[in-house]
Amino acid sequence: MVRSDARENRARIVAAALEAFAEDDRTSMNQVAQRAGVGAGTLYRNFPTREALVLAVYQDEVDRITGAVPELLAELPPVEALRQWTTGLVEAMRRKHGLGDALSPAAHKEISEQTYGPVVAAITELLDAGKKDGSIREDADPGDFLQLTGALWRATTHPEDRAPHMLTVILDGLQPH
Repeated sequence: MVRSDARENRARIVAAALEAFAEDDRTSMNQVAQRAGVGAGTLYRNFPTREALVLAVYQDEVDRITGAVPELLAELPPVEALRQWTTGLVEAMRRKHGLGDALSPAAHKEISEQTYGPVVAAITELLDAGKKDGSIREDADPGDFLQLTGALWRATTHPEDRAPHMLTVILDGLQPH
């Protein structure tokens, strides 16, 4: 059993790393420790390598994103919930790709394998809600949706972000005929 202060330290480190990496993907481990308000020993006890910290940040993001589905569906119609959820996913994936150099090919593979199932499950829940209320076509497939949205986080952001328009086109394609 992990002590509550140890859990809090770990959570503060991950939150600080997320913020720091979003600002500068070259942020040092010591800068993350300072931002989190912990010593270097605490940081390295939790995350012995920079790669371990980056993986934890990714996993935390995926947990947050996939965990948001029930609340979104309680507050919004399914298509709008899917739009907001996908926008959050795109933002997280853009951050992930910005840190790509910090990960080895094996770590890239590991994080992809760990996150694919939960992300597809979240998409399935969103699509199923739309199928149930008739706003999403019956043959909409979560794997296809994930493949299509992969283009969104690679979309150009300058001079304007193309992802919102592209997402609208994808969502229009999900409407029943």
